[in-house]
Amino acid sequence: MPLFTKKTTKPDVISQQQNNIENNNKMLTSPSPVSSPLHSKPSNTVDMSVTKPQLVFHCQLAHGSPTGLITGFGSVKELYKKIAECYDIPVEEILFCTLNSHKIDMTKLLGGQIGLDDFIFAHRKGRPKEIEIVKSEDALGLTITDNGTGYAFIKRIKENSVIDRISHISIGDHIEKLNEVSMIGKRHYEVARLLKDIPTGATFTLRLVEPMKSGFSGIGPRQQPKGQSGKGGYGSGKETLRFKANGNAEIESIFDDSKQEGIDAINALLDSFMGINDAELASQIWDLGHDKTNSMDFAEAIDNSDLDAFGFTDDFIIELWGAVTDAKRKKQ
Repeated sequence: MPLFTKKTTKPDVISQQQNNIENNNKMLTSPSPVSSPLHSKPSNTVDMSVTKPQLVFHCQLAHGSPTGLITGFGSVKELYKKIAECYDIPVEEILFCTLNSHKIDMTKLLGGQIGLDDFIFAHRKGRPKEIEIVKSEDALGLTITDNGTGYAFIKRIKENSVIDRISHISIGDHIEKLNEVSMIGKRHYEVARLLKDIPTGATFTLRLVEPMKSGFSGIGPRQQPKGQSGKGGYGSGKETLRFKANGNAEIESIFDDSKQEGIDAINALLDSFMGINDAELASQIWDLGHDKTNSMDFAEAIDNSDLDAFGFTDDFIIELWGAVTDAKRKKQ
């Protein structure tokens, strides 16, 4: 079985934003028009085969922009398109999004779900750079993730690794080309495999694109006036809009701490064994295992899913099952 084959705001505007957040938490299906500097453009056609929660999210470009209102999406790819339409920029310009922070903070990276009161920051392409690297060690010290729309980028750099010793390479850099071969359209695990396959001692070239730098140090989600309750703040809610692997989106009303711990543990294993970070993949693995009673049933569920193409080894599946059972045990 082959490995890695797949997968300055006025008070009335502040009041308006609070109303939008409350509407999100009520899960409105047909939000009222909202006055705002920017709006996402309505689609000309509607896919009736997928029921999309009609929610309103606040968004800014991370390097500085007016606040836009984004609605009418059911996947990460559709979200990026709506953001591009809102700011009249090519969708290809968006590298990734972070939640509730304009900084290049990978702990705030938008993954497979968004809190209903999260504030979205879109990071645009900035300066390109080409770097020649000698692979002096077997491992480069990179953890790679992707934005779900064809761009792989650096999420973590191991301290004292080959990459860590190159000052021009930073977290958040998009890996555009490897030895003049485009990496656009490839998933993170494909890029990780190509880098891993480079022989030790060989020299290779990476073309990277860094995120556009912030023009406003004070940019960020608007804060409530002093003395008001924090219930309407950004990023503090329990309900989340989760993007499913089948392309649909659903609202999860109850935040399950044990589930999140399990997904985080699975993601850590993906990082250790495969050099990738993928919250959506980790969530899919959790969904396959959380209701199973033993490792054999879990392995069979993976074999009967599209994850079979990854060619997970028996030892790795046992490690994944351990992460699932540990999280379930804490819940009990």
